[in-house]
Amino acid sequence: MTVMEKVSYLKGLAEGLGVDESTKEGKLFKAIIDVLDDMASDLESLEDYTEELTEQVDAIDEDLDSLETDFYEDYDEDDCDCGCEDADFYDITCPNCEEEFSVDEETLLEGSIECPNCGEKLEFDIEDCDCDDGDCGDCSCHCDGEDDH
Repeated sequence: MTVMEKVSYLKGLAEGLGVDESTKEGKLFKAIIDVLDDMASDLESLEDYTEELTEQVDAIDEDLDSLETDFYEDYDEDDCDCGCEDADFYDITCPNCEEEFSVDEETLLEGSIECPNCGEKLEFDIEDCDCDDGDCGDCSCHCDGEDDH
């Protein structure tokens, strides 16, 4: 039994019992049943909308899956010539918002970057680097004086 059917049952029960709407109690029962009816109607609308939305999301998911299959079926990561597999990435923690993110070595060597979360300008001091070539592969680089990786 749906909520709407239960409210309809209560309406019928109140009419069958002969609740007098001219009394204080009768007015209260009628008002409560009216509110329940409105709530049941709203709930039914939300359920319909949720079902429709779920169907749309499922359709989008199927379309996306099909698109990914078509797009990536010939893609082989070993054939990638973008250099991404050779790049070293370093974890940085923003001292302002404490958000952790990764930067590549080239960005680190540029000396500064804006935090992608809060926009704070972060400067990297790689002069304290113990590496002979400034590669920073194994040493601690500093962002505003804090050890970040």
